[in-house]
Amino acid sequence: MINKFSKYRREFSYNLKLAYPVMIGMLGHTFVQFIDNVMVGQLGTAELAAISLGNSFVFIAMSIGIGFSTAITPLVAEADGAKNKPRVVEIFEHSILICFILGILLSGIVFLNKNLISFMGQPIEVVELAIPYLFWVSISLIAVVNFQSFRQFADGMSFTKAAMYSVLAANLINVILNYLLIFGIWKFPELGLEGAAIGTLIARFSMLIFIIFYLKLHKKLSFYVKSFFPKKIISSHIKKIIALGFPSALHSFFEVGFFLSAVFLSGLIGKNAQAANQIALNLSTMTFMVALGVGVAAMIRVGNQKGRMDFRKLREVAISTFVLIFLVDLIFCSIFLTFNDILPHLYLDTSNLENIGDVNEVISIASKLL
Repeated sequence: MINKFSKYRREFSYNLKLAYPVMIGMLGHTFVQFIDNVMVGQLGTAELAAISLGNSFVFIAMSIGIGFSTAITPLVAEADGAKNKPRVVEIFEHSILICFILGILLSGIVFLNKNLISFMGQPIEVVELAIPYLFWVSISLIAVVNFQSFRQFADGMSFTKAAMYSVLAANLINVILNYLLIFGIWKFPELGLEGAAIGTLIARFSMLIFIIFYLKLHKKLSFYVKSFFPKKIISSHIKKIIALGFPSALHSFFEVGFFLSAVFLSGLIGKNAQAANQIALNLSTMTFMVALGVGVAAMIRVGNQKGRMDFRKLREVAISTFVLIFLVDLIFCSIFLTFNDILPHLYLDTSNLENIGDVNEVISIASKLL
């Protein structure tokens, strides 16, 4: 048993070398929300509940787009492992086309149905704040899903830092814009919650632009980034991407939908319960993204071994990632159990005496949820 564990442990370093940029990249999607939550939480519990309600719609659509795009990584990794450069280019170009269409569809669905939250029995104060927020953030879905096509391609080629750098740049932009637009600093208007949404929108499109230029200027990846769309549609590539992506999208949809259903249920209780749920959900989502990063590293390595037809190594790599994810989850579980009373304070202004009653209630509920 010890010998087997040692064999899998030897794979940890390479798995983490691939996974840590993916983790940071995946965390970036939720860290944008974390930044919004922390800054908006300074405005009050109603605003924090509104951002939770608005993001519940966006997260469902985002989970479909991100889940679907994960099909790209193993296909690219397999073709790269087989040293088949023309196939890598074909898969990449077809994935851009599919993600472009999917991004517009998901954004349009959320945008056109944003007023549905008025009929879901949520607090009126929260709904009135959430609809303008959702207006802007729904448009950002176009950038997120299109970003995924470039990101999953780079991951499949084992260049996982491309997305990490793009996301870090986007988060820096988001922090600056949030500070300026939420609180009306310098010559910028004080837009409150809507300012956070506009900051997120600009940051996500900046993220897409950054990764495109990064790949085009990269000495090893620029060969593959010649055209954004295929000159000739190859139906077998479309079918393969959809065949892998559709089940993954459904899995992500139901997985995220299960957690987000709590947003609507907590809203029926009141704004404080909804705000507390948002804190717990945001923290748990960030830990999930770490495990997901290890999963992407597994897809890359398994895809490569399949391309090389080395199935013995493939099995060893797969089991090593299972063990690594289990250990990572144990660490985060310990952190939540130890600091459950402290973590909720990151999201709220405890010095605001006008809302101190609401703030204390939110902290109490959130600590129990953690």
